[in-house]
Amino acid sequence: MSTAQETSNRATFRRFHDAGNTRDAELVSKTFDEVVAPNVLFHAPVPSEATGVQALKEVWAVLLRAFPDLHVEVEDVIAEGDKLVSRNTVTGTHQGEFRGLPPTGRSMTYNEIFVFRFDGGRIAEIWGVVDVFSQMRQLGMIPGGF
Repeated sequence: MSTAQETSNRATFRRFHDAGNTRDAELVSKTFDEVVAPNVLFHAPVPSEATGVQALKEVWAVLLRAFPDLHVEVEDVIAEGDKLVSRNTVTGTHQGEFRGLPPTGRSMTYNEIFVFRFDGGRIAEIWGVVDVFSQMRQLGMIPGGF
């Protein structure tokens, strides 16, 4: 049975997720300002020196430029206490520069798992495990097969 905090965290996560899937950079930025703590701890490589919510916005900007049709399908959500885990399948078509690679037009599908910690109704910390190897292989940055 969900507690009120877990229900609130699920609703906040849903707003965060739904904004990303709009592919509207302005809406993503605005929603992140509302649901993510300004000094969020984002445990992932960021393509700049940015920190806090700005780092998260920059990651999304890079992804949306590279994959304008980016879509994140939530497969599972588990919420307990102040944490929420999301297992996702990500799809997109490489239409802009990504990790130094010019657009290839290739489609990709990869998996990721994120753990969110909430504080005061906002996302305060994020850990992510992204299948970067699969991304790179599908985009031709790494040869297929072993």
